[in-house]
Amino acid sequence: MGQSLPFGDVLRAELGVPGPARRLASSPRSRVWRVDLAQGPAVLKQIVAGPGADDAYARETASLRIAARARPPVAPVLLATDPGQRVLVTEHLDHREPAPDWTVGYAAALARLHATTGPEDTGTLPRRQGPEPADAAAFLRLARTLGVPAPVTDSAAGELANLLDRLGRAPGHALLHGDPCPGNDLHTTAGIRFVDFEQACLGSALTELAYLRIGFPTCWCVTSPPEPLLRRAEDAYRTQWRAATGTDVPGLADGGLTDACAGWLLRGDALVQRARRDGTDHLARAARRDWRWGTATARQRLLHRLRTVAAMTAGHPALAGVSDLTTAMHHRMLTRWPALRPVPAERPSATP
Repeated sequence: MGQSLPFGDVLRAELGVPGPARRLASSPRSRVWRVDLAQGPAVLKQIVAGPGADDAYARETASLRIAARARPPVAPVLLATDPGQRVLVTEHLDHREPAPDWTVGYAAALARLHATTGPEDTGTLPRRQGPEPADAAAFLRLARTLGVPAPVTDSAAGELANLLDRLGRAPGHALLHGDPCPGNDLHTTAGIRFVDFEQACLGSALTELAYLRIGFPTCWCVTSPPEPLLRRAEDAYRTQWRAATGTDVPGLADGGLTDACAGWLLRGDALVQRARRDGTDHLARAARRDWRWGTATARQRLLHRLRTVAAMTAGHPALAGVSDLTTAMHHRMLTRWPALRPVPAERPSATP
């Protein structure tokens, strides 16, 4: 079992004496074990002490309890908690290789997760914080660094300010996972379950529906599914949302998905893993040098996001200048770094 297993009196009183345990791979922010209990195999997770640990633990436990409302389930069952040690115990789920069209089932499960909350849940989790004026300013600086003419950047500046305002007022109180990445989704025989809710929050569902098109911006694993598969996945999301709520996805008919994708483009901290999101201007860094994170480099990620937003904003009455700007930036990147390749179209078979 190992002396380091944090299975104290609080958990023993509720779950009994644990059997053998085996340490599992996890992020530096947590320690995770597979442990045998009388009820069957379970997963024990302890949030490591450090800045933000208490907040991460509170978010994860609260979101697992809320997610338990979904039918069919979209998260593991929470079996017990020990707040004093920042420990939670959930059912163990066996993961299998995702299907080639995994994004369709993923989108449907994501919609059911998002739909578990209502207005009465306001305050149970923090409100999601979107891009800020500093992000837009850094993005415009990058455009100038790439050599985009001033009239193009100036034309887009006002539209970006309005975009930030719309994103700040985006409707919705969805339960957002916070990091719904490949690896945080378990593909089981009974469907997809999401795990690792340390960054969960409430906000517009379109923030995470956008992951499919913008390339999983907070994730080690960037993929760009073909357009027909994207449409199937987004249709599955809309269908599941309506089945769960009886309504249409808030903001979707008003161009909210385009706004959400453009918002992710502005986020330079979405070019690096979480531990490096420290206020550094990573857009400026990407102009000076490239680096790899997971399945793609920073410049590959940026190029994909520019191409996506340029296509989505084409003909958009409120983002015509942004369309011109992102098109020009995409062209300048390819001219400056012609060896840049598209991000992968398929998900890798294993997490790093």
